[in-house]
Amino acid sequence: MTTNWDLSNLLVSDLDETIKANHAFINKWRNREDFLKDPEVLKQALDEYEQLEKLYGTTGKTGYYYSLRLCLEQNNPEIKAKYNQLEEKSINISNAIMFFEHKLARISIGEQKKFLGSQTLKPYHHYLEQLFALSKYLLSEPEEKIINSLSPMAYSKWTDMTEEFLAKEQLTIIDEKGNNVVKTLPEALKAFESSTKKVRDTAAQETNNVFKKHLDTAVAELNAILQYKKTIDELKKIERPDLARLISDDIEANVIDALLQAVTEKYDVAQRFYMLKAKVLGVEKLEYHERYVKMGNLAKKYTYEESVGLIRKVFGNLDNEFLDIFNDYIINSRIDVYPKKGKTGGAFCTHSIPTLPGYILTNFTGSIEDVTTLAHEMGHAIHGDLSAKVQNALNCGHSLATAEVASTFMEDFVYKEIEKSIPENNKLYMKMEKLGASIATIFRQVACYKFEQELHSEFRKTAYLPGDQIGKIFQKHMKSYMGDYVKQSEGSENWWVYWSHIRNYFYVYSYASGLLISKAMQNLYQENPAFISKLKEFLRAGDSHSPVEIFGKLGLDITKPTFWKAGISEIEKELRESEKLFAKIDTK
Repeated sequence: MTTNWDLSNLLVSDLDETIKANHAFINKWRNREDFLKDPEVLKQALDEYEQLEKLYGTTGKTGYYYSLRLCLEQNNPEIKAKYNQLEEKSINISNAIMFFEHKLARISIGEQKKFLGSQTLKPYHHYLEQLFALSKYLLSEPEEKIINSLSPMAYSKWTDMTEEFLAKEQLTIIDEKGNNVVKTLPEALKAFESSTKKVRDTAAQETNNVFKKHLDTAVAELNAILQYKKTIDELKKIERPDLARLISDDIEANVIDALLQAVTEKYDVAQRFYMLKAKVLGVEKLEYHERYVKMGNLAKKYTYEESVGLIRKVFGNLDNEFLDIFNDYIINSRIDVYPKKGKTGGAFCTHSIPTLPGYILTNFTGSIEDVTTLAHEMGHAIHGDLSAKVQNALNCGHSLATAEVASTFMEDFVYKEIEKSIPENNKLYMKMEKLGASIATIFRQVACYKFEQELHSEFRKTAYLPGDQIGKIFQKHMKSYMGDYVKQSEGSENWWVYWSHIRNYFYVYSYASGLLISKAMQNLYQENPAFISKLKEFLRAGDSHSPVEIFGKLGLDITKPTFWKAGISEIEKELRESEKLFAKIDTK
C-alpha cells in the first residue's frame, strides 16, 4: 500500500494548450455584447466557458502538479520558483478573461430577471443568481484586475512566508522512553496527546519557543493582511469584515449570526467538558496544551493499514459508492500520508478542474484523531467526486456552507466504529475523546471566528495591532469557551501564530455549521438508513442551488436558530452521559 502521492498523471504538460484554449475564448467573446442581451447567445457562451473550466482552468494539469509539489516541498526553491511563474500566468489569464463575468454581472436588473427566467439558461440558473448577487460589490474591470494582480504580494506571499518558516522547524522533544527525538512541528503538536506528562510538557516548551521565535514575523504578516482586507472592503463598500466570505459562500449573514449566537450562549457546555476532563485526569486544572491528552488506553496507535481497513468497513456499510471512491484514492496513490520535513502541516483534500482527480494530504502519526481525520478528508473527496460526476463545471464546486458536512458525517461514523472495539472500562474515555473533538469543532471554531471579528474590528480602529494585544484578544476568546478549568498557560498567547485558518478570513464557521448539520443528518439516517439516498442527492448537488435550498430539500431549515440549538443539545446530551459514567466510576 503506497503512502505517497503519485503525480505522474499530471506530468504531461498541457500549459500551452491551456493558454491557447483560454485565449480562443477571450478572442471570440471579448468585444461582443450580444451575449448580454440574448439568452440563446448567452447559453452558447456559457457552454463554452463551462467547457473551458471543465478541461483547462487557468493553468491545467501543470498548475495543479506544482501546487501539490509545493505542499510536499515548501522549502524547495526550484518548485517555489516554478509555482510562482505559474501563479503569474494564472493571474494574467484570470485578468484577461475577467471581462466575461464582469460584463455579465453588471447588466441591468431587467436583463437579469429575463435571464433568470429563461428555460434555455436553466442549467446555469444558480450560477447566474450568485453572479448577479456579487455585482453590488464589483469595482470597474481595470480596478478588479489591479486587485487580482496585487493579491499575491499583498496577501498570499505574507501567509506563505509564515507557514514556510514553521515548516522548516525541527523540535527536540522527549519520547515515551525518555529519549531526545527530533520532530517537525506537526509531530510535536501530536505529542500533546501523550499520557506521559513530561512528553507533553517538553513538547509544549519547544512549541512555545518556536512560536515566540516567529512572533514578530507573524505580527507583521497579520497586520499586513488585516490592512489588505480593510482596504478591499472599503473600496468595494462591504459593510462588515466577514460579509465578503458569506457572499462568496452563498449564505446569508443572519444565518451565521444565528449560529454564532446559539453556540456562544452555550459555551457552558464546553466549560463543563473541560471541568469533567480535569476531574477524570485527577488535576485541578488542565494546562493549555493538555486539552487533547489521551485518557485510558486511547493512546493506542493505529497503523495506516489498520486505519484504511477500518474506514473501508464503515464506508462499505454506508454505501458501496463511498467505498469505491475510497479504494480509488488508495489504489491510485492519491493520499500522501506521513509527516516529513518541508511538508505542509495539518490535512486537506483538494480538487482542481473537474476532469482531474482529487488528492488528500495528511500528517498521520497513528492516533485515533489521525484515523478520523483520514475519514474526514475522504468525506471531502466523496463530496467533490460525486458533484463533479453530475454537475457542470460552473456548478460542481460547493461553498464552505456545505463543505464540512460530508466530512464530519463520515468522521462521526468512523468514530462510532472505533468505539465498538473499546473495552467497557474505557467507554468513558472514548466518549470524552469524541466529545473533545466535537467541542473543538463547534465551540473552539466559533471562538476563533469571534477572535477574528475582534481582530478586524480593533485593527480598523487603530491601524496596527502589536503582538501582545493580539495575544490578549486571542486568550480572551479561548478562555471564553474553555472556562476556568483550562489554564491560559504562559506562551499560549502566541498559539494563534500557527493557526492558518485565521489567514483564510472567516473560514472557520464552516466547521461548526458543518458538524451541527451533520448531526441532524446522522439522526435522520439512524431513524431510516434509506436516508443515505437523500444524503447522496446532497453530495451530488454541488453549487446548483443555495445551501439553504439544498438543506431545505432534506427537511433541514438552517435559517432558524432552533435548528442550531437542537444540534448543540445533542452535544450536551453526550456530555451528560459522560458525567453520569464518571460519577459511577468516582463512587466505586
